[in-house]
Parts: sequence; C-alpha cells; structure tokens
Amino acid sequence: MIGELEIDLFAEGFHSLKEKRRLLSSLKERLRRQFNVAVAETDCQDLWQKAQLTVVTLAPGRAALERVFRQVEEFIDLNYDVEISRIQARFH
Repeated sequence: MIGELEIDLFAEGFHSLKEKRRLLSSLKERLRRQFNVAVAETDCQDLWQKAQLTVVTLAPGRAALERVFRQVEEFIDLNYDVEISRIQARFH
C-alpha cells in the first residue's frame, strides 16, 4: 500500500527564502534517513513563511502507514521551530 502525507508548515522565523530552504533541506534529509520515506516540497516555494511538504512511503497496510505518518509529525514537532497548519493523509 502507498501512503501520501501532505504537510503544510508555517514559520514566523523565516526572514528569507534562503533561511526557509536551509531548514527544509535539513528537514527533508532527516526525514529520509530516519523514516525511509520520499519527501518533496510541493507548494509555496516562493513564500517565505509557508511550505508544503509531501511525504510518500510504502507499507504492507494502512496501520503501518499511519504509524509512520504519526512518527513523522511528532519528529517535526519536536525538532523544528515550525507550526503544522494542515496535515492530510491519502492511502492508495
């Protein structure tokens, strides 16, 4: 089964696109290594304080995908000074 997690982020601390890119680059790489997922910035590329990431992974069932997605959300909350303003999961 394929799972797709769309995450909208907001950060008041971004003062330039360069700062945003630096943080997102770190976040995407750490998510890839920690959870073995694919991650891409999928919207809001030209906005300083907003970002949208899409995380995609495979698992044998929906419960396993939901567990990974919860861990991803918790990881972002604990390790990054950003607010998750919206999160949406899709399963195929």
